Amino acid sequence: MLDSMRAATQTWLGRAIMTIVMGFIILSFAVWGIGDIFRGFGANDLAKVGGTNISADAYRYAYQTELQRLQRQLRRAVTNDEARAFGLDGQVLSRLISEAALDQKARSLDLAISDQQIAKTIYNDDAFKDAAGRFDKLKFDGLLRENGFTERSFVADQRGVYLRRQIADAVSADLEVPKAMIEALNRFQGEARSVDYVVLPATAAGEIAPPSQDVLEAYYKVRQQNYRTPEYRKLVVLALTPTKLAETQQISDEDAQKRYDEVKAQRYETPEKRTIEQIPYPDEASAAAARAEIDAGKSFDDLIAERKLTPKDVSLGTVTKDALVDKAVADAAFSLPEGNVSAPIKAQFGTVLLRASKIDPASTLPFSAVAGAIKQELQVVRAKREMNRLHDEIEDQRASGKSLTEAAKSVGLEPRTIEAIDSLAHDKTGFPVPDLPNSLALVKAAFASDVGVDNDTLSTPDGGTIWFEVAGIDPARQQTFDEVKPQVEKAWMADETAKRLTAKAADWIKKIAAGETLASLAAEGNLDVKHANDVKREGAAGLPAPAIAQIFNVPVKGAESAADGDGRIVFQVLESTVPPLNEQDPSLKKLVDQVKGSLTNEILGEYVTQLQKDLGVSVNNQALRAASGTAANY
Repeated sequence: MLDSMRAATQTWLGRAIMTIVMGFIILSFAVWGIGDIFRGFGANDLAKVGGTNISADAYRYAYQTELQRLQRQLRRAVTNDEARAFGLDGQVLSRLISEAALDQKARSLDLAISDQQIAKTIYNDDAFKDAAGRFDKLKFDGLLRENGFTERSFVADQRGVYLRRQIADAVSADLEVPKAMIEALNRFQGEARSVDYVVLPATAAGEIAPPSQDVLEAYYKVRQQNYRTPEYRKLVVLALTPTKLAETQQISDEDAQKRYDEVKAQRYETPEKRTIEQIPYPDEASAAAARAEIDAGKSFDDLIAERKLTPKDVSLGTVTKDALVDKAVADAAFSLPEGNVSAPIKAQFGTVLLRASKIDPASTLPFSAVAGAIKQELQVVRAKREMNRLHDEIEDQRASGKSLTEAAKSVGLEPRTIEAIDSLAHDKTGFPVPDLPNSLALVKAAFASDVGVDNDTLSTPDGGTIWFEVAGIDPARQQTFDEVKPQVEKAWMADETAKRLTAKAADWIKKIAAGETLASLAAEGNLDVKHANDVKREGAAGLPAPAIAQIFNVPVKGAESAADGDGRIVFQVLESTVPPLNEQDPSLKKLVDQVKGSLTNEILGEYVTQLQKDLGVSVNNQALRAASGTAANY
């Protein structure tokens, strides 16, 4: 499975999925190593952690929740096979086992959290606050829906999260990165080196005589696997997508205007906003006295200062009228001229004076500004309707025995014929086949099919449909020496050049170590010595990545070489400087925080591992296979 995960993360999809998988709410540090002991399980028990059973239903629910969350993130369907290839099933089981172990530990420590504390914690969570920093119930409900929670299930889940977090904080909250490690990080991040270097071009290898036939054939024989053609398949493809179909839809100005009128209030009208401040008073008399002081010449800001209030204490934010819960306050605030102070207002929680510091008037985007976007929206809507009709007609034709080409032409569409495509979606030139929607899914399905097979349709990210047929198969084969002789000779020449340059560079390095200068060696070959200052590990202008790595692998005054395209670089490190340690440096602090996070995860991982060993963990592999559809044991 680890091999599968490593292979999967070589693609952008794999990296995206692994990033999401490793972003569980807590305990993403959960480790593998779950015991494979089958004993004493109930009919619905999938795993045991000490005295706690994890049911197959609980596992299925957790797995489906994470799978749906993943699909929402990627905005496309993810099959169970794909999810398992990336280890989602194992990650879910590992998380459930870790949580069960920590929950038992929390119970043994009599840890608890009240409903009031849970509510307060949720209320103060930044994830649920609006732009003004206040708890937003609509945002809260929306995030819960997106992540597959009801309010009840979320509160129950968070109760466990907060208790587990108490244990995690007790284990690692006081962790400090050792000073020696901080110094090492500062040295690693800030060290700068200056180097002299010479670029040995390919011509520095000297004249290389063409190889004999026997030499080339021997070279080819050792490297035959480099000269195999992949399997190619000829495909007939019909892609029906809303995006492409939308381009054929004509939308009149009248239809666009009608849609504009329907949605103008919700989408194109910006209500008036005001920046409101309020000073609360214990009673109406105190507020009236303060208002009288304003009438006598005192300012609203003077009243704020006298009462020792801060701007944060008096600010209600920049809000629309309907955002103010108290109707009396809303009516008064939105009737004031800009900069004016209200009369005393009897609010729900006392009497207040209000000031409208700034007014942002209501505005409406004119039709002319949004007509293009509305027409595109209507094009997509109509395209989806048309697509449904075309989809049904094509499926009817295919069900009657028509080929994909015949079915497509019957509804006025022309399928695309791809003469040759390999399993990486490349053509015979080695370049990706252009304009191929959902290409990776298509080639995966095509290479799992065969000529004459009636294939299932595929979906595109924008909700379209792809039909395909395999029209021919050109099997993978070993190319003969005669077929690839020019490529073999070119590869041999490149290898021979690299060998000679490497030997020449090694000779120079020995001479430099013996006391010769890089400048004198360069002069012998009529080559220029170049200089680079402030070379850091993240790179330097004019130097390739292999050279940067080597520069920091040799001591000061040391010399080494590195590949540089068709040539080779020989360099000598002149000096190294490390900036003084400044623990307040933002970039260093960020690096230290990352290291601290890694150390914290390691410590917590070790703690959870030991906790699992102490409690005992066993997995019912038969139930696991039934719940996840995998043949793997854990």
